[in-house]
Amino acid sequence: MHYILTFVSLCILTQTAIAESSWPKQSTQPVRIIVTFTPGGAPDILARVLAEHWQKDHNNQVIVENKPGAGGNIGTELATKATPNGHTLLIGTVGTLTINPYLYKNLSYDAHRDLEPITFLASTPNVLVLNKEVPAHDARTLVALAQSKPHEMSYSSSGIGTSIHLSGELFQQLTNTQIKHIPYKGRAQAIPDLLGGRVQMSFDNLSSAMPLIKSGDLKAIGVTSLQRSAYAPEIPTLSESGVPALQNFQVTSWFSLMGPAGMKKEDVRKIAAETKRILSLPEVKQRLLAMGLEPNPQGPDALNRLIQSDSKRWSKLIQETGIQAE
Repeated sequence: MHYILTFVSLCILTQTAIAESSWPKQSTQPVRIIVTFTPGGAPDILARVLAEHWQKDHNNQVIVENKPGAGGNIGTELATKATPNGHTLLIGTVGTLTINPYLYKNLSYDAHRDLEPITFLASTPNVLVLNKEVPAHDARTLVALAQSKPHEMSYSSSGIGTSIHLSGELFQQLTNTQIKHIPYKGRAQAIPDLLGGRVQMSFDNLSSAMPLIKSGDLKAIGVTSLQRSAYAPEIPTLSESGVPALQNFQVTSWFSLMGPAGMKKEDVRKIAAETKRILSLPEVKQRLLAMGLEPNPQGPDALNRLIQSDSKRWSKLIQETGIQAE
């Protein structure tokens, strides 16, 4: 009788532990996904894809909260202060996780210490584009042109510290060129000056730039990934341009799912598995690829290694170039 009671007690304890670690908790508390940028961009798209499926599959309310500002720092800080129960999640970006910690000197949080990596979501390369009047047709002729005119050419970005900005800084460093950086408050402000020839080049997001590339308003020189993008396979990579200095040029804008530090390992595992299931659905993959996003769900260990390697890379570049946040 004692053994039967012990066995029953163990079963109850096990079921209780499973219930406590189940996600999402079936309660009145919704799941919220914080997006650190305005609606419509890649982070917002990914958040809404996850929200749509989680809400349908788990019968739990899922809310996407856009908290833009300060290069993503406002929304990131909000996530770090949330209760680590799996009901507040964050769409992390290469900027908020591996650039901003070294660009902003007085952050009230530590992105590495105060956030829990859950899973890698997707990535998209940038693309080097030129105003159509610039007399260069590939990376080799562009580098030669820029080297012959130090400080005369300029490139635009959507803001200091963005992956677009750092793509330009890395390009200059590797090719020994001096190209003026002209930061704007966003892509909407930067593109008109690029089209009008007031700046000559930019490292734009590939999916955003494609309509202008296809219309002939911008010239595509190369994507910033090591492999050609499935979204635009006709555009070569900068690494295959024949310029030795650009042989290993790689900058991708990537997106991840994060939570507040201190989350239960079982919750992290469950959320990562659910995310992988959703991003592996054929209709979801097709939808994201059509937007230039390449889904590649990977768990917390792989994501943590990426955060560490990119942090080392961008902190070095920021220190060497003296980039400072406004």
